[in-house]
Amino acid sequence: MSDQAQSTPDGGATPPPDGDTGARAAPRLDESIREVGQAGRATVDSAKHTLRSLRRLASFEFALARSAFGRALAWSGVAIVFGASAWLLLAGTLIALMQRWGLSWFHSLLITSLISLAMTGYAIWRVSFFFRHTGMHATRRQLARLGLFDEPTDEDAEGQPEPTERSP
Repeated sequence: MSDQAQSTPDGGATPPPDGDTGARAAPRLDESIREVGQAGRATVDSAKHTLRSLRRLASFEFALARSAFGRALAWSGVAIVFGASAWLLLAGTLIALMQRWGLSWFHSLLITSLISLAMTGYAIWRVSFFFRHTGMHATRRQLARLGLFDEPTDEDAEGQPEPTERSP
């Protein structure tokens, strides 16, 4: 505001004081063009760095996904081998032992079946644990931050029409 005329109490305009050098002099046109060009190059360099970092993140995510997928398959193999061979032998032994203790066939088979289901559940949990690493969650977060990949949220569902209820 120092380059504008100031008004006096009597309504007249006075020029700004001579010692007021608070405002910077406007740069020349060639300097302005040079500064804009430098800012443009800096922006392009920043975009290149961002894309390079995103590419590295994606490659690391793919490497983690491959490793996790291999581990999940290995645990699946362990679960299948355990469930198919060793458990049959152990179940037969347990049934024979429970028969000797005086339990009925029904109770003997029920107990071994429940143990089998528990072991199967544990194996499924291990497989799902490693399959979670194949989701590339870090890459999705970074893409969402850049606005390139937005996952649907609860707010997105609000804009959609609700399904109508059918009465029987």
